[in-house]
Amino acid sequence: MSDVLSRESIVLGGQARDRDAAITEAGNLLVASGAVPEAYVEAMHERETSVSTFMGNGLAIPHGTNEAKSLIQQTAISFVRYDEPIDWKGSPAKYVVGIAGAGDDHLVVLQALAGAFTDDAKIAALDAAQSPDDVLAVLGDVSA
Repeated sequence: MSDVLSRESIVLGGQARDRDAAITEAGNLLVASGAVPEAYVEAMHERETSVSTFMGNGLAIPHGTNEAKSLIQQTAISFVRYDEPIDWKGSPAKYVVGIAGAGDDHLVVLQALAGAFTDDAKIAALDAAQSPDDVLAVLGDVSA
């Protein structure tokens, strides 16, 4: 898991207060991890204008456009939990997971995230998480 989600890419208590700021917050963590350049964050915003990345169960998964895939230097995700859910076009997003999937890695990552966020026990554990290690314990099977 450390190759896809690092402790440094996990924020418990995100600072964003709207969807666009949440996309930037998740994207900046991907930039800081070395997975993508800053231009990828703009592509994440562009993707959101064409299709919502809200998935249900409090989860939004912003990611770049298909045209931005060439910018991805390595597959990575970021995880931001918000104390007050973000209004994601009328749906409450408590978890924002930024995704940068090289090649077809995004499909594997999405499948693993879907499994985690359809499991009530895992969602409860993410709600209760007090540290990045607690998040890694829940999302430890999300890999590429």
